[in-house]
Amino acid sequence: MADDKTNQLPKLLIIEDDQGLQAQLKWAYDDFDVTVVGDRAAAIAALRAEEPAVVTLDLGLPPDPDGTTEGFAVLEEIMALKPDTKVVVATGHGARESALNAIARGAYDFYPKPVDIEQLGLIVRRAYRLHQIEEENRALQERAGEGNTVLGGLITAAPEMTRVARTIERVANTNVSVMLLGASGTGKELLAKGLHDASDRSAGAFVAINCAAIPENLLESELFGHEKGAFTGAVKTTEGKIEQANGGTLFLDEVGDIPLPLQVKLLRFLQERTIERIGGRTSIAVDTRIVCATHQNLEAMTADGRFREDLFYRLAEIVVKIPSLAERPGDPVLLAKAFLKRFAKEMNPQVTGFAADALAAIDAWQWPGNVRELENRIKRAVIMADGKLVGAEDLDLGNTEDEEAKPLNLKSAREQADRRVIRHALARSEGNISNTAKLLGISRPTLYDLLKQYDLQA
Repeated sequence: MADDKTNQLPKLLIIEDDQGLQAQLKWAYDDFDVTVVGDRAAAIAALRAEEPAVVTLDLGLPPDPDGTTEGFAVLEEIMALKPDTKVVVATGHGARESALNAIARGAYDFYPKPVDIEQLGLIVRRAYRLHQIEEENRALQERAGEGNTVLGGLITAAPEMTRVARTIERVANTNVSVMLLGASGTGKELLAKGLHDASDRSAGAFVAINCAAIPENLLESELFGHEKGAFTGAVKTTEGKIEQANGGTLFLDEVGDIPLPLQVKLLRFLQERTIERIGGRTSIAVDTRIVCATHQNLEAMTADGRFREDLFYRLAEIVVKIPSLAERPGDPVLLAKAFLKRFAKEMNPQVTGFAADALAAIDAWQWPGNVRELENRIKRAVIMADGKLVGAEDLDLGNTEDEEAKPLNLKSAREQADRRVIRHALARSEGNISNTAKLLGISRPTLYDLLKQYDLQA
């Protein structure tokens, strides 16, 4: 029974080389599962084994008991291995500079020597409670993030994007050609992959090709393949992307950049479902579904003869318009949090979240580069951040004025403003109604009425 009770107690690691003080501190915390060590090697071993929420650290450790070099080395190692640990450091009389230095390096708090056991106990319990709250918040954020995921990995809380996802899910199990229209960086390839994964072709290959990134003289070979000896350098028979996607899905990004002569060949494939490789004389039956995307106005291109009208109608059996990130209020914050979590894990584990000014800057920016710009900004900010929180300066965003579409009248202007502010507040509070109401300065019943009036979901 005693062992069960110990296992349920919060873990506290005490790093102290004075044996008398070790015993005194150990028995002062009967509501903690205490581990006491006296040097750096033992401290790091205990950190790995026990994963304590709170650590008390004497900066004067051997082999430098009269200095702080060994203590700071231990602190830095703890912060690198487990940055959520609350480290409380002990400092000698008048060593305020050491205390401030420790805080700057990630320590939670400090206490002066000689030790007042009761005062230290208050600091330790406060540190543990804060650690608990942060853990709960992280769990809530993860659950909120899961709740805002649609169509595979697409993160959104915006009704505009949810409608796009639902449309794609509805057509996924048909064989119709789908055209995705949207600005660069809006996630067209992610949506195309989501369509493939939701279809009965998901066991087949998903093959993507950016038609704008390949020179015209090579694009035909990339799409249709070639036979050995078909041209100089064709040393072996090679399947094209259409063949590689047989039984699956081919995503043609920037389809508007396909030259007219190649458009004819692509149209023939869509009509007959057969291809001929360059230099080949045999028709090859291929069962490949085409999903395409472009940021160009293909209807205007067909009008002036730059894109074949018959091909346009073959490719655009279902047209899905993807909103820009600026048209998805609340989503920039949701996406930013997901990107920060991923990049912090890979590149800078000490970063745990955003400062308030950073969230405000993310909300205010218009994101002309859409999700791709946001992802790159967050990656850079995580790398550049010095502390635990990414600030507005780390994002390097300039000032911008909102350029909302001009409303029809005063009533629609108010509704537009209400919708935007409510959705931003919902995103900032992770969908929590009470916190959203506090952010907006209104009561919960009033917020519920507004959500119902504007058909918004928490």
